[in-house]
Amino acid sequence: MNLSDRALLVQMSISQWTARKYDKKATRQVADANNTTMDAGRYNKSLLPMNDYLDRVHKKTTHIREKFYKNTLPWGIEGTMMLPTSNYLQFMTEYRKEKSEWQSLVNNFIDNYDTLRFDAQRILGELYDEADYPLVSEIGYKFRMDMAVFPVPSNDFRTNISSDELTAIQQDVERRVSQAQQQAVLEVWQRLFDKVKHIAEKLADPKAVFRDSMVENARDICDLLPRLNFTDDPHLEEMRQQVEASLLKHPDALRNDPDLRRDTAAEAKAIMDKMKSFMGA
Repeated sequence: MNLSDRALLVQMSISQWTARKYDKKATRQVADANNTTMDAGRYNKSLLPMNDYLDRVHKKTTHIREKFYKNTLPWGIEGTMMLPTSNYLQFMTEYRKEKSEWQSLVNNFIDNYDTLRFDAQRILGELYDEADYPLVSEIGYKFRMDMAVFPVPSNDFRTNISSDELTAIQQDVERRVSQAQQQAVLEVWQRLFDKVKHIAEKLADPKAVFRDSMVENARDICDLLPRLNFTDDPHLEEMRQQVEASLLKHPDALRNDPDLRRDTAAEAKAIMDKMKSFMGA
C-alpha cells in the first residue's frame, strides 16, 4: 500500500486574542496586603469582563480544534496530522463551514469592541489601563485561522547528492513513514477500543451511573471509522460492525433492564478481548 495515495498531511493554525493581561501593579498590591512576595502568585486580569462576544469565539475555537483531532490521525511531528483521503471531502466541507461561523463570531466581536472596552473601563476601575487594548483598527489581526495541506512524503528523491547519501535519506524517509503509518493504525484501533472499554466498565457495575453520551460517543466513532480506516483493515471493520450491532443500545434500556445491561457488558468485554488480539496487546 502506498500511503501517499491514501492520506494527506494537514496543519491547522489558529490565533486569537485572549483579552487577559498580567498586572504587575495589582500583583504587588495583593502581595503587600498579604505580607508575601510577588512570586507567591500572579494577578491576571480580564480586559473585557462580563462579555459573551469573545467567549463565543473561544468556545468555537475549542470546538474546531477538537473536531480537527477527531478527524485526523497522528503523524509523529508536532502540529502535523494525517488525514485519510477517504475523509478529506467531508472533513474539509465541515471545516470550511465551521471556519465561516467562527469568522462571523469574530466579526461580531470586533463590531462591539469599542462598547466592550468602554464597559471594561467602568467595571475594572483602577485596574483599567488604556495601553492594554489594541486599537480597533488592529484588533482584527489578532484572529487568524488556516489549514495547510501537504502530500505524504515519498521516497522519490531527485537531487544531485551522492548515491550513498541519497540511499540513506530514502531509507530514513521510508522508516519514518512506516512508523507513522503504524502509529496511525494503532490510533484508529485505540479510539474504538477506548469506547468499548468505557461501556464494558460502566455496565459491569450495577451501581455505576452513566450518561447518554457513553452510547452516543461510541456511535460517533463507529460512524467516523470507515473514513479513518485508511488501510481498509477488514478486522477493524468487523469490530466496528460488532460494536454497532451489539453495544449501541438505547441508554434508558440499559439503565432500566438489568439483564440487558449485564449481557451488553459481557458482549463489550468479549469485543475488547477480540480487539486485543488484533492490536497485539
